[in-house]
Amino acid sequence: MARYTGRGVHYQVVQAIGARIVSGRHAPGDVLDLRALGEELDVSLTVLREALKVLTGKGLVDARQKRGTFVRPRSAWDLLDADVIDWRIDGGDADRVLRDLTDLRSVIEPAVAHRAALRRTDADLAALDTALDAMTTAGDDATAAAEADAAFHRALLTATGNELFARMDLLLAPGLRARDRLVHSHVGAADPVPSHRAVLDAVRDGDGPRAELAMLDLLAKALEDSDAIARVEHR
Repeated sequence: MARYTGRGVHYQVVQAIGARIVSGRHAPGDVLDLRALGEELDVSLTVLREALKVLTGKGLVDARQKRGTFVRPRSAWDLLDADVIDWRIDGGDADRVLRDLTDLRSVIEPAVAHRAALRRTDADLAALDTALDAMTTAGDDATAAAEADAAFHRALLTATGNELFARMDLLLAPGLRARDRLVHSHVGAADPVPSHRAVLDAVRDGDGPRAELAMLDLLAKALEDSDAIARVEHR
């Protein structure tokens, strides 16, 4: 799920091949001609093989004796991986990414907000306040806004007092960050602070049903933003 944070030529090769696979340029089942690919990207086979190890970890490729290195079926891809999500968005699959993310969040986050209202500690409230303050000051900085939003939802998961819920950050955070960067980079996106503040106020008051309803309202606004982006992208 982690984003690959390498640098230089190695990083560029990972990005180039990963994007090609996710976009369908290298389709599932295709065997990669490593020598031709190395020549095209102007890198050594050593660099290429190291890059392919990263992509193997993301479920995109595998290697077998007598078959070589091949693209794995989509069902094997780590669709929660931050790089895979970005490659899908950049490759024109943003609509499906955002739709699936919204659907997933609608099942999980209202229940999370309800439980957080009943179980939050002072430390949890402080973490939520800090994240909301960061959202407020992020302004037009899409990356800062995305990180602050992710921090808010991570703190909300922790506030449930349930360690398994807390680990759902690994499930939600990559998609949420990508979604927020996309939304905040489009002019006209709704200010996310009021809807998040409504959730926090209900959690602070210990009102589970109100926190759940506030989260449903937040998610409805998120869906409106996603639909607006889709209309812009399809013009």
